[in-house]
Amino acid sequence: MKIAITGNIGSGKSYVCDLFKSQGVPVFDSDREAKLLYDLPEVRQKMVERFGAQIYHDNGALDRKLMASKVFGDACALGYVESVLYPVLNKRFADWADQQGTPYVLYESALIFEKHLEGMFDAIIVVAASEPVRVRRVMTRDHCTEEQVRARMAMQLPQSEKVTKADYVIVHEHDDEDAYLMDQVRNIHTMLANQ
Repeated sequence: MKIAITGNIGSGKSYVCDLFKSQGVPVFDSDREAKLLYDLPEVRQKMVERFGAQIYHDNGALDRKLMASKVFGDACALGYVESVLYPVLNKRFADWADQQGTPYVLYESALIFEKHLEGMFDAIIVVAASEPVRVRRVMTRDHCTEEQVRARMAMQLPQSEKVTKADYVIVHEHDDEDAYLMDQVRNIHTMLANQ
């Protein structure tokens, strides 16, 4: 089975994914994989055609700051990048999932609902935490202001909406409650592994 795991910024989704990994569950990190796609010749060609050769540094690496400036606030440019990346990413995930010998795999992404990817999965897990906790976590992790965190939060669907659409919800409210968190992970793991 293909299971999506998602959650708004600061929910602790990546940490929860590590707990699933500790149970032997393979996790596909869609953000990390998407970044690697820019190095593929067919993707590079399309990016250069759309944004010019300067979108890549002389050493061949994507100029991430320049790319961010090109797509920020430009829905058309962002849509183009996604139209190039998502089919390749989805194929890479499908191929990867087929190679795993486990009852289910996890696809980690913050934007499952925002990008309307629900149909790709057999079930969706949402990792949830209260807004003050999420704000504090991101401020600490990224060394940024509350205003910057809230601006990023505004680009995601409200957590309450994601929770209502989820098949499973993991509450990750307290950073020092690993036992409670692990119990939730084990319960969901048991249900999914036995389906």
